[in-house]
Amino acid sequence: MRAFTYERAKDPAEAARIVATRPEAKFIAGGTNLLDLMKLEIETPAHLVDVQDLKLDRIEKTADGGLRIGALVSNTDLAADERVRRDYGVLTRAIVAGASGQLRNKATTAGNLLQRTRCPYFYDTNMACNKRKAGSGCAAIGGYSRQLGVIGVSTDCIATFPGDMAVAMRVLDAVVETIDGSGVTRRIPIAEFHRLWGNRPDLDTVLQPGELITAVTLPRPIGGRHFYEKVRDRASYAYALVSVAAVIQRDGTGRVAFGGVAPRPWRVEAADALLSQGAAAVTARAFQGATPTKDNAFKLPLATRALASVIAQAKG
Repeated sequence: MRAFTYERAKDPAEAARIVATRPEAKFIAGGTNLLDLMKLEIETPAHLVDVQDLKLDRIEKTADGGLRIGALVSNTDLAADERVRRDYGVLTRAIVAGASGQLRNKATTAGNLLQRTRCPYFYDTNMACNKRKAGSGCAAIGGYSRQLGVIGVSTDCIATFPGDMAVAMRVLDAVVETIDGSGVTRRIPIAEFHRLWGNRPDLDTVLQPGELITAVTLPRPIGGRHFYEKVRDRASYAYALVSVAAVIQRDGTGRVAFGGVAPRPWRVEAADALLSQGAAAVTARAFQGATPTKDNAFKLPLATRALASVIAQAKG
């Protein structure tokens, strides 16, 4: 790990201002992803701005009946919150399906949204990777790609977003709140937060340099039965090959988002409308235009089977 300097920010605007004016600086909170990347010298910030003292660790009710989740709320506290368990069960289920209890105790809401891909070529600094260094090439294309993306990828990158929490937030239509170095705030729908790779896979999100996540807002509860089905190689502590977040109403209508298949949580609203027609109809529309490799083509029928399992559970 390379040497770095460190300071603790006193308020969100100050934290954003420091990082915005120092290109070599990064925010740090729980550090469950950033510190690993620093040890491997994939991330090499010269300065860390600790945001843990910013009092962004509360879950509060909003005026319209939703919830505002502070950026520093731990995964453990978020999953255990009585209101989340009762009204946003898909979110609790998704969080508990990810990582270990020890990591969930430290991982934060904002950090979970910002975690980087687990593509093995990204983690191997001897391999070409456009996410580590733009324009260097992608060793995954033509390499071993079983874990990687089948849709939303590009000729520059086929990595996937690895998280579980964000898949549930996508099905719930969450909104990400931020503040930038000038003190300007904005609200970003979760559907627009993570980028498709295109020709800049080194850019994971639409955040600008120094822009700090302050909260994530959930709209008022949408009812229905909530499910999170995660298919993985091990029963625990493994990333999804395919995951399905779903909210299904009594009449068979609902919403579906998929994880483990794309650069961002994958939801196609037009596919939601086909839920009453069965899993095959939904996935045919959701994965229209997919470009799997020979190693990961199995993810398409696997997504159909995982969704079929959820629909069967919803029918009782």
